[in-house]
Amino acid sequence: MTAPAVPGPGPYGGLAAAGGGSANLADILERVLDKGVVIAGDIRINLLDIELLTIKLRLLVASVDKAKEMGIDWWEHDPSLTSGARPGELAAENERLRERVAALERGREENS
Repeated sequence: MTAPAVPGPGPYGGLAAAGGGSANLADILERVLDKGVVIAGDIRINLLDIELLTIKLRLLVASVDKAKEMGIDWWEHDPSLTSGARPGELAAENERLRERVAALERGREENS
């Protein structure tokens, strides 16, 4: 009887998969998206001990399903990211702009 395979160091310093093959990028990406990863950092610019600028960076990498589990769904309501966002308003604005362009072109033709 043989002992089950135990993950050990992979060829690039990572862990090898239990089956003996190294964990490939797809496996790693699947794990990251399934669990989620938060990366946080701050950038501060000081001049003579006077803080001029502070930038706080927060990055969350997760799958859409995981983000929804956490209550994050801003992309569903963002008009610039949603294909069906305000179709009536956009069509009306487009029509108004077409009318203005046509009126400006008529006025230009009359003046020449």
